Amino acid sequence: MIPFSDEELMAPVKTVIDKVRPSLALDGGDIDFITVKNGSVYVQLKGACIGCSSSGSTLKYGVERQLRMDIHPEISVVNVPMGMENDIDNL
Repeated sequence: MIPFSDEELMAPVKTVIDKVRPSLALDGGDIDFITVKNGSVYVQLKGACIGCSSSGSTLKYGVERQLRMDIHPEISVVNVPMGMENDIDNL
């Protein structure tokens, strides 16, 4: 159980997302932070990351790993497909 509310996680998560963004940009990609819900961080990969075969690894071993190191070891990351931003409850 993550000992923080979703609201408390918002600012630190945004900071970590900004920290990993330059690494994605090196390969022509980008990432948008959408929200935190029930301890899960919802993001959207953009640019060259869309459809990239390494995008799953990028989320797991790049973004999620950094969030777990910097904030809490139980945080998980969910990529939100384009057009599904308003339908997070059904992901």
